[in-house]
Amino acid sequence: MSVVQVGLVQMAMVEAQEQNIAAAVAGVRQAAADGAQVILLPELFEGFYFPREIDDRFFAWAKPLISNPAVHALKKVCAELEVVVPVSVFEYDPVSTRYYNTVVVVDADGQSLGFYRKTHIPDGPGYEEKHYFSPGDTGFKVFSTKYGRLGVGICWDQWFPECARAMTLQGADLLLYPTAIGSEPEPPYTDTSAAWQRVMQGHAVANTIPVMAANRVGDEGGQRFYGHSFVCDGFGELLVELPADTPGVRVVPVDLGHWSQQRDWMGLLRDRRPNCYR
Repeated sequence: MSVVQVGLVQMAMVEAQEQNIAAAVAGVRQAAADGAQVILLPELFEGFYFPREIDDRFFAWAKPLISNPAVHALKKVCAELEVVVPVSVFEYDPVSTRYYNTVVVVDADGQSLGFYRKTHIPDGPGYEEKHYFSPGDTGFKVFSTKYGRLGVGICWDQWFPECARAMTLQGADLLLYPTAIGSEPEPPYTDTSAAWQRVMQGHAVANTIPVMAANRVGDEGGQRFYGHSFVCDGFGELLVELPADTPGVRVVPVDLGHWSQQRDWMGLLRDRRPNCYR
């Protein structure tokens, strides 16, 4: 399939996990009704962005992937609507007894294609993720879905060119980044929303590949999440963007076949010199 309809769901979270999962399902349903085939939700959409503070009670929120309610709910919806959804969750791995920031990629038949664990873990005021998450041990991954090969990173991964390049080299047709990002407690005057978009637009150009990112919105304990979820094409041009402060759903067509041809024509992957990159 060449042209794929991709959908963004931008959400504001509440305290109750069940309400957030229900809102995510409703967003997926709306996007599917608008024609979306691949739908992206924000990072850790089951609840408030808990890593903004250090509090060990939040470890109780983590669950093994096999018993995670968000994964189960989205599997049912994906099978019913024949859509693909990466599901971002707080994972407890009972084998290693470690905690991870993880995405489970659910295909259009409702089956899990596997999972990716966040590689780059931020650490600082408002984003205390190293307290909660071990660095991912899966390596960067690409998932072969009904609608194309998807490379999925998670939030802080989106700032690193190596992540985008690795997924493109593995044959990704589209890069997706579920996100939770907003105001910076230190320094409070910094607004990274434009830079956040530009770095991913740069990945799109450097790899000649479309990119999409879904963020949350709203004020959570004084931390304001700034939305601006977007899709850009393989030359970094914005195809659609949501506002800074309101939830919403947007759907836009992306011609994956066209960008595969452009990628070959540009030759950026062909002309790499890995032996020089030390």
